[in-house]
Amino acid sequence: MSMWGGRFEEGSAVEFREFNDSLKFDYVLAPFDIQASKAWVNALTEQALLNKDEQQALQTGLDNLLAEVLANPQLPLQNETEDIHSWVEEQLQDRIGLVARKLHTGRSRNDLVATDLRLWAIARATLIGEQIAATIDALLVFAERYEDTVIPGYTHLQRAQPVLVSHWALAYVEMLERDLDRLSQARDRAGQCPLGCGALAGSGVTVERSKIAHELGFRDPCRNSLDAVSDRDFVIELLSVASLSMVHLSRLSEDIIFYCSGEAGFFLLGDAISSGSSLMPQKKNPDVFELIRGKTGRVVGNLQAMLITVKGLPLAYNKDMQEDKEGFFDALQQWQQCLSIMAYALPHLSVAEDVALDAAERGYSNATDLADYLVSKGIAFRDAHELSGQLVLIALRKNVPLEGLELAVLQEVAPEIGNDVYAALALRAGMNRRAALGGTAPARVHGALRRARQRLQAHVAALTHVRQAKLSDVPKIAELIRYWAAKGEHLPRKDEDIMQAIHQFAIAEIDGEIVGCGALYVFGTGLAEIRSLGLKEGLQGKGLGAEIVQFLLDQARNLGIGRVIALTRAPAFFAKIGFEIADKSRWPEKVMKDCEFCPRKHACDETGLEIRL
Repeated sequence: MSMWGGRFEEGSAVEFREFNDSLKFDYVLAPFDIQASKAWVNALTEQALLNKDEQQALQTGLDNLLAEVLANPQLPLQNETEDIHSWVEEQLQDRIGLVARKLHTGRSRNDLVATDLRLWAIARATLIGEQIAATIDALLVFAERYEDTVIPGYTHLQRAQPVLVSHWALAYVEMLERDLDRLSQARDRAGQCPLGCGALAGSGVTVERSKIAHELGFRDPCRNSLDAVSDRDFVIELLSVASLSMVHLSRLSEDIIFYCSGEAGFFLLGDAISSGSSLMPQKKNPDVFELIRGKTGRVVGNLQAMLITVKGLPLAYNKDMQEDKEGFFDALQQWQQCLSIMAYALPHLSVAEDVALDAAERGYSNATDLADYLVSKGIAFRDAHELSGQLVLIALRKNVPLEGLELAVLQEVAPEIGNDVYAALALRAGMNRRAALGGTAPARVHGALRRARQRLQAHVAALTHVRQAKLSDVPKIAELIRYWAAKGEHLPRKDEDIMQAIHQFAIAEIDGEIVGCGALYVFGTGLAEIRSLGLKEGLQGKGLGAEIVQFLLDQARNLGIGRVIALTRAPAFFAKIGFEIADKSRWPEKVMKDCEFCPRKHACDETGLEIRL
């Protein structure tokens, strides 16, 4: 069935159709095309262009078709239809008859494909966000496993200063966290709905576009019909995020490849993620990481192709835009696959700790520590740098490390040097001095690991079930609070009080139903408290409560709050998140004022806990 053949006297040539048709790749949009069509049926019904029986027939037909597609995603490829939109209408007509021909009233393939592609992009971005979080988690587990292990740090691929393996892993955690932030922002910006904008000038049917957008899960409708049908910024932006993230994965892979090489030997590859040579029996190849490094060029190439495709396009829709899909689909698939295999591979890496430590101690990496020592003796840094360099040259000639030079030799160059220099030149002493924020000192890295774990939990919460509360959530929040107040777990809150404090609340939802809530109450002292934390009965132990708390802690960090407290009868729950037992008698008096309304105030059984951000 053609959607445009009435104006033509002859059919299209086979050669044209093979070149023109897109079903062979846009078939993956089938679930989203059906989803958009279901919303459009409701919009047409509201405008009295479909009666209730027609609406029911169309919705039932679309539901049945969706079930078939979900059971067999390649079902559309069994036909020779032009594109996925034509396929859906054709299949619908085969199933429910001529009423299916009313489906396309007031819409165009231009606004429909833009809607489908946004829905696909948002869904895929959510999955990729979860995969980035899994890769971050794998890096954190690796860092925690080798928290105190030392490895050489490099500049110019020359040994520079020793660092902790955990510090090295946290560098890549920082990169992937930025990727996750960029992905979240790009996903949010894709959340505008083009449906109802027609071919370019708007629909001839006065549908409620805001209602359509919200039914499909979009934040808002697109504001301009010309832009709506021709905008592919969201494709380019997601390709950009994918490209940069792949560059980060490539850099991580390059480090691992080098550290696993015979020249370094710091890391060891597990058999599960290695291959061998068909000729050389001794080989153990890091193919996983080489493939990630190689696929980076493929993803970046798809970004470049899309930029060139749109750079000279006039408004509005042009057939060139059909080229937005194959590279986009491929790039996001490759990105997701590379993240997945990286998360799988990292636990199969181990560190040859003795080899890494030996390498870190060689190469005069403590020369800067010697310069710092000389500064502590009152020598200007530039002079200390010069003197340390001279001593390195002497040590090289004698083929000994700096700490192997006799005190008399050291003093010939710098008389200020005392016997305490040898303690200062010890590897661990030098690392401990790198204690400024962001440094590799063990105590500093330990704190950085804990904070990175907390941030990851907050990211996971944002990706899954938890969001900022809205005024429309007040009745459900009040219902949850009343339930737990009746059990003596919460103080009662009036609906109007919740409404006035709605900006303090976060909610957890499953399948659109609000199943949990919590609030961050900020005191004038800059202290904040977790309040009104509760879940729907039966959902405890599934991680939702922790997700709400992490979401609120993330808000506290963004507000610049350094300390968050909680009063609870479940201290073990908060301890798992990082809270520590606190002496609540030391809290400001205003913090405890709500206790006056508590029926248990004279026999308080709540534990005070706090966490420093």
